[in-house]
Formats: sequence, C-alpha cells, structure tokens
Amino acid sequence: MTALQKIIIGASMYCALGMAHAEIIAPDALIKNTVQEVISVIKQDKDIRAGDQKKILALVDGKVLPHFDFARMTQLAVGKYWRTATPEQKQALTVEFRNMLVRTYTKVFTVYNDQTIEVKPVRMAADDTEATVKTIISKPGSQVVPVDYEMKKAADGWKVFDISVEGVSMVMSYRGTFATQIQESGIDGLIKVLVDKNISAAHGDMVKAEAK
Repeated sequence: MTALQKIIIGASMYCALGMAHAEIIAPDALIKNTVQEVISVIKQDKDIRAGDQKKILALVDGKVLPHFDFARMTQLAVGKYWRTATPEQKQALTVEFRNMLVRTYTKVFTVYNDQTIEVKPVRMAADDTEATVKTIISKPGSQVVPVDYEMKKAADGWKVFDISVEGVSMVMSYRGTFATQIQESGIDGLIKVLVDKNISAAHGDMVKAEAK
C-alpha cells in the first residue's frame, strides 16, 4: 500500500467518523422529531385513535422505545438494591419494568385528542452528556401539562432515562414501592410482582380487544 493510499484511507475513515458524530441529533430536536412523527401517525390512523392496542404497541415500539434507556431507568427505580442483584435478576427486572412502562406509556395514545406539544429549546454546552428537555402539552379548554424528559448522551445518540409529569418523576415514583417489595420478599419477589402485573395487564388488553 502506497503512502498516498494510506492517506486517502485515513482521510476517509476520519470523514466517516466525523459524519457518524455529526448524525447525533440534539436532545430537544430528537424529542421534537419523535413527537411530530408519532402525532402524524396517530392523526392518519383511525384504528390507533380508536384504541387498537396492537397498532399502538407497534407505533411505540418503532418510534418511541429506541430512544429510551430501560436498563438505566430500571437501575434508578430499584435504587441501592441494584448492586446486590445478580446479572440474571437485573435482566429480568429490566425486561419486566420495560414492559410495565410500555403499557403505561401506550395509554397516553388512547386518550390523544388533538393535543399540541411544544418542545422547549435546550441550552447546553457542546460537551454536556446530560440534558432536560421540557415540553408542554396543551389542549383548548384544559390546563397545560408540563412533561420533562431526562436524557443522557450515549454512543448511538441521546436516550431518555426518566420522564417527569407535572414535576413527578415516573421512575422515582416506583422506588419506594420497589424498596418495600424487596424488603418483604427479596428481588425475586419484586420480579414476580412485576411479571404478575404485566400478565394481568396483557389479559385485560386482550379482553378489551375482544369486546370491541
């Protein structure tokens, strides 16, 4: 390989890395783009507006979930007990907590009725790795609802690790309940509770779907 070829290859790799870095979307732009895409789909799909759980879950799975860090969310919710959990328990906790949050989040789409969502611009330094994206949900005749997204920069872009609705953290609101459950029946007991809740919720969704 000649010196010129090495220079060309090196320059190409540098440009590729630079482009990959440049493709990381700012946290506020990411939230804004995601919100616009989701609302656009909802407006065009009458089944989603009617509460079709299968379509809603597909929408959330395709447009929303890739921007969430569920492992970090679970760790924060479990708190100090996370350190004593085995790798298998951590995996099980993350899976079940993710499933529970997904079902909670999808309920938002079943009550969507022409709300508008304003995403506030974020002021941050170029080297910041955490940010809070503030949004406002508005509907004529109703009180506005502030929703904040806590985000952390990862190698593949910014990820949400907590959501606060009217100042109440979704993740932190589970910490006390989880701690009580772990104190009573251990980490495996908490996992069982989450599994049972998810099974019950899934059954309820199935019954509702069959009733339509």
